[in-house]
Amino acid sequence: MLKESPAPVIETERLRLRGHREDDLANCVAMWSEEAVTRFTVGRQLTEEEIWMRMIRHVGHWVLKGYGYWIIEEKSTGVFLGEAGIAEFHRGIKPSIVGTPEAGWVFSPAAHGKGYGFEAASAFLAWGETHFGSLRSVCIIAPENASSLRLAAKLGYAEEARTEFHGKPAILLGRGHSTP
Repeated sequence: MLKESPAPVIETERLRLRGHREDDLANCVAMWSEEAVTRFTVGRQLTEEEIWMRMIRHVGHWVLKGYGYWIIEEKSTGVFLGEAGIAEFHRGIKPSIVGTPEAGWVFSPAAHGKGYGFEAASAFLAWGETHFGSLRSVCIIAPENASSLRLAAKLGYAEEARTEFHGKPAILLGRGHSTP
């Protein structure tokens, strides 16, 4: 059994970003059952099995790539807020983003509108730049997800293409530059 997550712990003024643990399953199931969470992401409530597989994927990504997603919790209370990070998911979209880290964030509805997304994403992007240099990253956001589009712009992401993701319209945004 894995005793310690391969993900480093990052702390900000209000947040703790840490690796996924087995006991995060209930909080992740609760979050991914919220329509406010799924309407712009997967479009439906996820099953416990699907969420468990996502958690395993996140832990495995750290092992294979040396970066990945974190659980986001309130530092002062330990309350679960969401998940966020950078990963390479080999998305089947055009233009291809295979080989490019993809930033993402999802927060429980109770955490919406409090600036946690910017605080968490700023922290994991700074961590990434410290460990991997100033490399290009992307994010994929539904056109109707105005709050995530605002957050992406605030983080320095700019629209690069209109595309489709899982058969639905999506905006591909990029930040930084590619290595030669």
